[in-house]
Amino acid sequence: MVKKPPVEDTGEEGLSLSPPKTTAAGVPAIRTTLQHAVDQMGVRRSALTLLRVNQKSGFDCPGCAWPESRDHRHIAEFCENGAKAVAEEATLRRITADFFAEHSITDLAGHSGYWLGQQGRLTQPVLKDAGSDHYRPVSWDEALALVADELRGLDSPDEAIFYTSGRTSNEAAFCYQLFVRLFGTNNLPDCSNMCHESSGSALTETIGVGKGSVLVEDLEQADLIFIVGQNPGTNHPRMLSTLEKAKRAGTRITAVNPLPEAGLLNFRNPQRPSGVVGHGTQLADRFLQIKVGGDLALFQALGRLLLDAENERGGVLDHEFIEARTTGFAEYAKHLADLSWEDVEQATGLTRAEITAAADELIAAKNVVVCWAMGLTQHRHSVPTIREIVNVLLLGGHIGRPGAGVCPVRGHSNVQGDRTMGIYEKPAAAFLDRLGAEFSFEPPREYGYDTVDAIRAMRDGKAKVFFAVGGNFAAATPDTEVTEAALRRCRLTVQVSTKLNRSHTVTGERALILPTLGRTEVDVQRSGPQRVSVEDSMGMVHASQGRLRPASEELLSEVAIVCRLASMTLGPGTVDWAGLAGNYDKIRDHISRVVPGFEDFNRKLAEPAGFVLPHPARDERRFPTTSGRAHFTANELEFPQAGPGELVLQTIRSHDQYNTTIYGLDDRYRGVHQGRRVLFVHPDDLAARGLADGQLVDITSVWKDGKDRTAKGFRLVAYSTARGCCAAYFPETNVLVPLDSTAKTSNTPTTKSVIVRLTPSAS
Repeated sequence: MVKKPPVEDTGEEGLSLSPPKTTAAGVPAIRTTLQHAVDQMGVRRSALTLLRVNQKSGFDCPGCAWPESRDHRHIAEFCENGAKAVAEEATLRRITADFFAEHSITDLAGHSGYWLGQQGRLTQPVLKDAGSDHYRPVSWDEALALVADELRGLDSPDEAIFYTSGRTSNEAAFCYQLFVRLFGTNNLPDCSNMCHESSGSALTETIGVGKGSVLVEDLEQADLIFIVGQNPGTNHPRMLSTLEKAKRAGTRITAVNPLPEAGLLNFRNPQRPSGVVGHGTQLADRFLQIKVGGDLALFQALGRLLLDAENERGGVLDHEFIEARTTGFAEYAKHLADLSWEDVEQATGLTRAEITAAADELIAAKNVVVCWAMGLTQHRHSVPTIREIVNVLLLGGHIGRPGAGVCPVRGHSNVQGDRTMGIYEKPAAAFLDRLGAEFSFEPPREYGYDTVDAIRAMRDGKAKVFFAVGGNFAAATPDTEVTEAALRRCRLTVQVSTKLNRSHTVTGERALILPTLGRTEVDVQRSGPQRVSVEDSMGMVHASQGRLRPASEELLSEVAIVCRLASMTLGPGTVDWAGLAGNYDKIRDHISRVVPGFEDFNRKLAEPAGFVLPHPARDERRFPTTSGRAHFTANELEFPQAGPGELVLQTIRSHDQYNTTIYGLDDRYRGVHQGRRVLFVHPDDLAARGLADGQLVDITSVWKDGKDRTAKGFRLVAYSTARGCCAAYFPETNVLVPLDSTAKTSNTPTTKSVIVRLTPSAS
C-alpha cells in the first residue's frame, strides 16, 4: 500500500537526538531503503524499478554520479539514497489541477521543502498569471508560446538566463545550449557553478583537463587514497563498496574532515553477508580531523615534508616525471621553504606529528589517489587548495599511471556531462567553432552569466526572463533574501520539473511550471522508444532508458520541451528541431561531430557498458595546458580566521537529503531525528561560550559588508567537530552567505567557510 503524502508539516517539535553512529549501511540501510520505496511506489513497482537502476539495460540513477563497474554489476546496483531518489521520481503520488486550486502560492511558500517534495509528481503545465496567487492549468502550446513571445520581446538575448541542473541528459543539454546560442547568448549558468567549478578551474590550469584523471579500477589499485572534504556514506554511498574492494586489496585510506563520518569509520556492505551479520570493514586507517578550510595548509605541509625528505635521503620525488612533464617546480619548492609550521598548525588544528605521519605514508606509497568533494570547493581559497593537491601528486608522479590521480567526486548524476555538452557560460572558442560549423551560424562569443552573476543581473534588472531545466535554484543559491528578491523582479520565471520545490513558490510577475519525464519513465517519440546518455564522475558515458509508464499523458521529455520551444522562438532555420525531438539518434549524430571523444556516438552507446572519454593526462601523460606541461603552482597560505567568540561554520547535507531534495527528516548517522534546524558544535566550544547542549540559538554570520544575516532557532548539538568549527544543514543556512562572498577564480559561493557568532534565541 502506497503511503499518502503528508497533509501538514511536522515542524521541529518532534526533533530528537541519539548518539551518532560509528558504522554505515548494514541492516538499517536495507530497512530504510525498503520503507521509502514501498511508501512511494508500492511493493511490486519497487521491485521492478529498483532492479533496473544502474543496470546495463536499465536507467541511470537520478542521484549521484558515482560510476558503475564496467564488468560485474550487482543485481541490486543502488544505494539507500539512490533508492530514495528513484522512489521520489517513480512515486504513485500525483499533483493535479485540484491541488493548485486548493493551495495558493503564498500557502505553498509557507510549507517546507520536504513537504513540497512529498506531494508527488507534477502532471500538467500550469501558469501563474500576473497579479494572481494561484497556478492554473494551461496547454503546452499556450505555455510554450508565452515563453517564446516573452523571449522575442526582450531588448537583448542577454536579458534571458537559462539555468540547468545536473540531472539533464546529454541529449537534452546539447539541444538546450544549441537553442540558447542560436537565440544569441551564453547565459548558461548551471549547478556546477555552485559545487565543482573550483575543481574544474584548478585542474584545467594545472593538468589541462578540468575533470578527474582516474577510473574506478584506479582506486582499487591504489596504495593510498586520501578522502578529503567528503562524506561518501551519505553523498556517494556506492563509493563505499569501491573503497571496501580497495581495502581488501591492501589499500590504505586517510580521511580528512572536520567531522567524523560513519561511512569512513566502518562500512557494512548490505550486498555481502558479512555486511549484514558481520562486523563490516574499517575503511579509514587514519583520520585527520582538520579545521574547516585548513586543507590548503595541510597539503602545503605535506609537500614541504616530501621536499625535506628528498633533501635528507633522496628517492622520494619522481625526478624523471618532474623534469620531463612539469614546469614551475623550482618556484614551488622555493615558496614552500618559507612555510611556517605555526601557521600550519593554526590553520589545520593538527599537530606536526599527525601531519608527518600522513606524509610518511605518502612517501611509502607507489600509487596515490586524492578524492575530494564540496568540503574543498566552496571556500574563498578553494582553487589554490586544489592546486596544492595537484602539487603533492606531481611530486611523486601520481598522475597518468594506474592506481594514481586526481578524483573530484561530482554530485548530480550528469552534472559533468552537461558541461561536456556545452552547458557553460564561458565556452571555449574551439567548441563554438565546431558548433557554428555544424549548424551554419556564428555563435555568440561574449561570456555569459554564471550562477552568481545571474542573480546579480536579475537583482539589478538586467535580466528579465529566468528559465530553468531542473534544479531548485531558489534553495540552492546563497543569500536567500537577495536571490528570492532577484527572481521576483523577473517578468517571467519558468521551471522544467518533475516535482514541486521551493523555486516554484518564488516567482516572477508570471510563472510557468512545465512537467517533464523522469529517468525511470519510457520516452516514446515519433521514431519509437528513446534512450538518453549520461556521463559519470569519471568520464564514462553510458545509456539510460526508462521502462515505467509516465506519471501523466501530458508529460513531455526535456528534449521535446527544448526543441518545441526553440522552434517556436527561432522560427524556420538550419536546425530540424522536430526531427531532433522525434529521434535522439539524430542529436547524437550532431554531438559526434561537435564534441571530441563522441565520434561514432550511436555505435559506442550501443556497447552495454558504454565508453570512456579520452583524458590526455590520464591516457598519455600529456598535459594540454598553456605550456604543454603539468603546472606546479605557488599559492599563498589562506584559511578562515574566526575572531573571539566566533566559530567557522560549514554547511552540510543530512543523510535524508540529496542536494536540495529532502527525502526525510532524519540524519541517523549523526543521531538527528525528525528535524533539521540543528547546529553541531564541539562541547568545549559550547562551554567556552556559556552555551548548553540542546539550547536554542540564532546564528549570525560576520562579513565585511557589515550587514547582519541571521538564521533563527537552531538547536545546539554537542558533537565531535573540530575545535573552533561548527556545522549545519543547507539550504536552511544559505541565508548566511552573501552573494558577493565567492571563491577566487571560480566564483563559487563560500558556503563551507562562514564566520558566525551564536546568541541564545529569544524564544
